Amino acid sequence: MSVTTDTPKPIFHYTGWTPTRIRRTIVLGVKSLWLHRLRSFLTMLGIVFGVCSVIAMLAVGEGASYEAQQQLRLLGSNNIIVNSIKPMGQDSVSSERSYVLDYGLTYLDLKRMRESIPSVEVVMPGRVMRKDVFNATHREDTTILGTVPWFAEMRHLHLKEGRFFSETEMDLKKNVAVVTSVLAKKLFPLSSPVGKNVRVGTDYYKIVGVCAPQSVESAGNSGEERGDTSASANMFIPLSTAKTWFGEMLVKQQSGSREAARVELHELVIQVKNQDQVEESAEIIESILRRHHKKKDYEVIVPLGLLRAAEQSKRRDMILLGSIAAISLIVGGIGIMNIMLASVTERTREIGIRRALGAKRRDIILQFLIETVILSGTGGLLGVALGILIPVLISQFTDMKTIVTPWAPGVAFSISALVGVVFGIYPALRAADMNPVEALRHE
Repeated sequence: MSVTTDTPKPIFHYTGWTPTRIRRTIVLGVKSLWLHRLRSFLTMLGIVFGVCSVIAMLAVGEGASYEAQQQLRLLGSNNIIVNSIKPMGQDSVSSERSYVLDYGLTYLDLKRMRESIPSVEVVMPGRVMRKDVFNATHREDTTILGTVPWFAEMRHLHLKEGRFFSETEMDLKKNVAVVTSVLAKKLFPLSSPVGKNVRVGTDYYKIVGVCAPQSVESAGNSGEERGDTSASANMFIPLSTAKTWFGEMLVKQQSGSREAARVELHELVIQVKNQDQVEESAEIIESILRRHHKKKDYEVIVPLGLLRAAEQSKRRDMILLGSIAAISLIVGGIGIMNIMLASVTERTREIGIRRALGAKRRDIILQFLIETVILSGTGGLLGVALGILIPVLISQFTDMKTIVTPWAPGVAFSISALVGVVFGIYPALRAADMNPVEALRHE
């Protein structure tokens, strides 16, 4: 008669990371976090605000960069802008003194540029006047731009009503005008201004069109003397009409003094045929003006160069904003590590029991990593939702444009999950390295 002895089997037999085993570990991790709900929620807040700040700051930066680049694009990548500026040292006005400043661009400069630069395709001159515009009892201090019929096309002017003045009206020096919708509402609050007349001084101008207010500011402009034409102009009239009725003398009255300035043109916009010729043409223009102007009473602006600089600045700003926001994610990760280390200490006996029942080091590591990933992942999802909502609220209640790019939420969430894993590894390893016997003795 043979006697068989059964070998006792371990109570906890390791069979690998099966889906059931992993699911059970996840459930165990969720239960452990749920037992300390408030602590888990407060720990997640670091990740929530970190992810939220990454998305929101990138959205604000992207919106600001988009507006700046859009303005420069509307100026035209094939354009070169030349502005008249008051020479340094001639802007002071003495008491009870009257004098005439003679500076800026001239029609002769325009002719030289046309003849000397073969790449020039279109030239758009402009002249600025500051006058009171009247409609019956309504009066408005207005910036008037004398320009050419192709201004609307070159500056992407959007007409809401009517039309822009024509070349025939330009040749015949007609008293016609196009006004912005802002000026139209102030002078004609109850009706459409198209077809009606406004008065400037003693002359009347027929309104033929209404356009949206310009959102593009000529880079480098800072006032009437510098050719602040495109952005601030509220009324557009033919350049020939402006030259006929206003002449070339601009008079500015100040307390105890009178200043007069003779400026033929405040702005020249030169469009060249190819983008590759822009920078070379700008150098030629600079050379021509330097040769014929004794004083520095002009400035040459190349929107293409400004656009390239804006794109480089955008990359720097995105890196800066992303780095600042990422710091809050790191702080959130440190918070997770701190809580998980405290959790390891609190659950020393539990870890000892699991190890005594046959759990491997990898099981303990997996359990604590799952808990940190749950914390960081849930916090990341809440942060993504909040990060998308905040830019919408900023755009809703302010004039600031925000753009949430499709990749920003995904990157922010991925970083939050990675932070959970990285900052959860050390507590998990510390738990797994516990001596089971010593852990069971822990009270």
